[in-house]
Amino acid sequence: MALPETGRVARAAGRPGGRRDLRRPGGSARPGGARPGAVRPRPPAGSTAAARPRVLPPHVLFAERLLAVLTGERPVHWMLGHTIGEAYEQLIRLAPANPLRPAGTARGSRPVLRRCSGTPLSESVVEAYATVTTGARVRAMAFRLERGQDRRWRCAAVDLGPA
Repeated sequence: MALPETGRVARAAGRPGGRRDLRRPGGSARPGGARPGAVRPRPPAGSTAAARPRVLPPHVLFAERLLAVLTGERPVHWMLGHTIGEAYEQLIRLAPANPLRPAGTARGSRPVLRRCSGTPLSESVVEAYATVTTGARVRAMAFRLERGQDRRWRCAAVDLGPA
């Protein structure tokens, strides 16, 4: 069965008609002119564009989480599922004083994670440290991560250098 020529593009069966913005390349209303089913070109091999997002090591992720709690940006209970043993109690004692927030600075200034490194003691234990810039000072933070049987990392201990 042939469709009569009406000067319009025939729509696929069962597909609703959509607005076509002819100002965009390809006449598509989608961002970038992408059409359904269009194949994006792959970056050439050896290029800097990665196919998948970069995954940070667990000690860097935990350093950022601990920094958020110890500056008062996040409540301590935010770390409840990410701590084991004495670490949660240590955070409860440390966090109310916001030890990593510099005194007398504006609320908008945030301490910066300067350097973070971890030393694996075994497959399931990493001892890590981070240096944090708080205003004109640099503070040290040490913590221990342990991987449980569910393969998730959890913080087992936290310690801050002298104030």
